[in-house]
Amino acid sequence: MSPAEKRDVIADLHHKLVAYWHDVDFNWGRNAAEYYTEDAIFEIRNGSNPYHGRAEIRAFYTYRHDRGPRVVVHAISNFLCDFEDDARVRSSWICMIYAHDGEPPQVSAPPIAISRVDDILVLQDDDWLIERRTWNPLFRGGVKSTHASAEDIAKRLGTA
Repeated sequence: MSPAEKRDVIADLHHKLVAYWHDVDFNWGRNAAEYYTEDAIFEIRNGSNPYHGRAEIRAFYTYRHDRGPRVVVHAISNFLCDFEDDARVRSSWICMIYAHDGEPPQVSAPPIAISRVDDILVLQDDDWLIERRTWNPLFRGGVKSTHASAEDIAKRLGTA
């Protein structure tokens, strides 16, 4: 892959990342699972249970919606990509989460979490998909972040 082609891919991946969080923040993540491979892993280091595959990721976003009104913004920065080959990329970026339960507008406050996020993306059928997303919390505080337990996921999948 030429340097110009790599720049194009990096721009596409950054755009997909922004589109993903826009969907999560303003559309309840209704399309979020489609950004992942069928067998993707979504995990938090030193955190709670990981989500395995699109179905569990979709169930997590359904859980978030079902909790009720919540104002949330995932602000991203420091996006960096490293190409393993023409069909596999490692990226890392910073996510600052501002959130509070209820309807907007909410009182302004510091972010409830700041994390470095590491992604492995793979090219499948001319589309870059997330194979693994790993959250590495750097700062936490304020309002509790949203996480669905293994039991909550099983209920939404009908396996509980």
